[in-house]
Amino acid sequence: MDYTQMSREELQQALDEQNKVLKEIKKRKISLDISRGKPSAEQLDVTMPMLDMVGSTTIFPKPDYRNYGGLEGIPELRALFAKMLGVEKDETIVGGNASLQLMYDTIQRAMQFGVCGSKPWNEGKVKFICPVPGYDRHFAICQHFGIEMINVPMTPAGPNMDLVERLVADDESVKGIWCVPKYQNPTGYTFSDETVERLAKMKTAAKDFRIFWDNAYCVHDLYEQGDKLANIMAIAKEAGTADRIYEFASTSKITFAGAGVAVMAASKNNIADTLSHMKFQTIGFNKVWQYVHYLYLQSTENIAAIMAKQAALIRPKFEKFEEVFSEEFGSGSGIARWTKPRGGYFISLDVLDGCAKEVGRLCKSVGLTITGVGDTFPYGIDDRDSNIRIAPTYASEEEFAEALQVLVCCIKVACISKLIGKSEE
Repeated sequence: MDYTQMSREELQQALDEQNKVLKEIKKRKISLDISRGKPSAEQLDVTMPMLDMVGSTTIFPKPDYRNYGGLEGIPELRALFAKMLGVEKDETIVGGNASLQLMYDTIQRAMQFGVCGSKPWNEGKVKFICPVPGYDRHFAICQHFGIEMINVPMTPAGPNMDLVERLVADDESVKGIWCVPKYQNPTGYTFSDETVERLAKMKTAAKDFRIFWDNAYCVHDLYEQGDKLANIMAIAKEAGTADRIYEFASTSKITFAGAGVAVMAASKNNIADTLSHMKFQTIGFNKVWQYVHYLYLQSTENIAAIMAKQAALIRPKFEKFEEVFSEEFGSGSGIARWTKPRGGYFISLDVLDGCAKEVGRLCKSVGLTITGVGDTFPYGIDDRDSNIRIAPTYASEEEFAEALQVLVCCIKVACISKLIGKSEE
């Protein structure tokens, strides 16, 4: 049913029904959380055999991984990550547990020292292009460094490239763009081949422009036939823009979320520049843990097998969302639309304009925690007040199904109330 076409009397009747449901939900005193893209305990259990990879009798390769050194990471894991990302081994640095730390440090170095001999970014105004809705922690880094953020709408093919190309061509202060190119957070969209090529080849006013290619979900397919992402590093090399790309990934959603291994991939110029500063920050990352990861992961084929086990645990929750929301809103309700990702960790939900905050308030009032409304936009400001990020993974299947029923009720109460208010204007 299309709520936007209902009479005021029909809307009021529907609202009264949903308020009764909401009242009953409140009595249950639930405590449910679908706010962050965290692996479930069952997903983490998949990785427990990794802890058996080494023991007190393990002989580590030379130079001894238990000792100092090896700033760029162990060669075995560099080679494996290089194959996973489609780059050369010498174009990688294996770090600690968080790709977010590598991204933060890369911004910090650019701000303070510049990139590959350019002027430090903080000597002038710095702007970043931010596809929206997007990843809140990217936006938080920019805000922390005082970097001005420019919203560019996401499309099913990636960011609006006509707008991106205009912005980078005309303004030297536009120094970068954040990209989650495969199963984007939160839409689940994968950048098209054309988008990837345009990003690699576009003319930029800033010679030190950088693409922060956060390939967090590069192997995170929900189905055997996952989305295919073009290799931006290969395209950039052909175009002579290889220095433009900083690529990041990690095993946070492959092994342990709080104890994975992160990798940065970039041109050899960028790698040398990065290491020239990083050597003052650390003598090296945890090579023992890197080796444990290598012994467990072994090959891209084995990574795919591990991710198939992960997908089997996650997929039913994504499918439950589609089932419930198609039933409740799928026939042109006028108050909710959503993405249908084939991988990654999120679903992007848009409710009737002006209603997302009220949905969030209602959810909180009955014990359901959702992603902070506005978090998917820079400065926490969603001008349309419509976007809500859904994170299906952490809750059990039963908890997630219950959370969806609560969310449906809150959406209906908020949106129908809004429509009644409009009818009275």
